Amino acid sequence: MSFENQPVVAAPEDWRAYSGVLSRRIFAFIIDYLLVLLLCIPAAVVVFFLGVVTLGLGWFLYPALFVIVALLYFGMTVGGRTQASPGMRAAGIAMMRLDGRRIDFLTAVVHMVLFWILNSVLTPLILLAGLFIERSRLVHDLLLGTVMVRTN
Repeated sequence: MSFENQPVVAAPEDWRAYSGVLSRRIFAFIIDYLLVLLLCIPAAVVVFFLGVVTLGLGWFLYPALFVIVALLYFGMTVGGRTQASPGMRAAGIAMMRLDGRRIDFLTAVVHMVLFWILNSVLTPLILLAGLFIERSRLVHDLLLGTVMVRTN
């Protein structure tokens, strides 16, 4: 049982809420991954000192550093109060669930992991799917019951 005091807000039915979402998603993707790359710099410094303290064991985190930073970045931003990452906010979009509940940390992380997996298997078909599916949803949106909507 949860005691959320947040109102349940269902995805809008108006077609204008989904107009131009695909191009905005691409713009948001570029911004977000530039920010993740920038965040990897201080994370690499932290891992360096962690490796010194652990006599080199911490340095085994370097190969997975980008993935760890990206998972935390998207989980905390998309799963946060605004339901959007900084790139998504700059592009004027936010993620919503079709059932009206809020996106939590785990849903945001699974959304990103599914995007990576499906993008590696179906490239570029994952973006083409948005041209034919209602509300410009992509395959991983269908699997998780999420949708991107315009905020402005």
